[in-house]
Amino acid sequence: MGWPLAVSAALMERRSSAMPVALVALAGGHFLAMLAILLPFSLMTALVTWERELRIGAGLLVLSMGLMLLIYRRHPRFLARVPPSRLALWSFLAAMAHGAGLMLVPIYLGMGMEMESDPSMRDAGHEAASALMGNNLRFALLVAVVHTAAMSLAGSGLAVVTYVWLGLRFLSRSWFNLDVLWALSLILVGFIGAGTALIQTR
Repeated sequence: MGWPLAVSAALMERRSSAMPVALVALAGGHFLAMLAILLPFSLMTALVTWERELRIGAGLLVLSMGLMLLIYRRHPRFLARVPPSRLALWSFLAAMAHGAGLMLVPIYLGMGMEMESDPSMRDAGHEAASALMGNNLRFALLVAVVHTAAMSLAGSGLAVVTYVWLGLRFLSRSWFNLDVLWALSLILVGFIGAGTALIQTR
């Protein structure tokens, strides 16, 4: 959702080099938001025992966030108060407010199931818990990196095409609000996350 800010940065400064700087700041803020959500889960050794219940709860939480965004469509006002010069901060706050990191939790928990099903990781003791947390931290970092890279590539592509070929006039004429689509995607991911955890055999 931040790519129009990258386009506007290039247009306001009247130089195309402002766009990659803005895109890097947006990606950095988004990445930090993903870590802020995923890292607490990666430190929970309870994932081994309560993985299924946590996945169901996370899925229902994401689904609820989607329903809330679908019903209350107003943008958080505090985002408008962030100065344009602080794109990383805006990106971090927007990702948190829109539940972008929260959306990754059911996916992260589901993908991490194979790693945690290793019998050697289920042994009691401090070493096993430390090893599990170390693996989870690396996995959370990988999920955040892959997600941020995909988001950055998509946003960069839209920003470059709009700035180089389509122009501001096209953007102002064809602008559409992605809030409903985003809310529906949260509902879908939450439903899939909770549903797969429910039907999964232990």
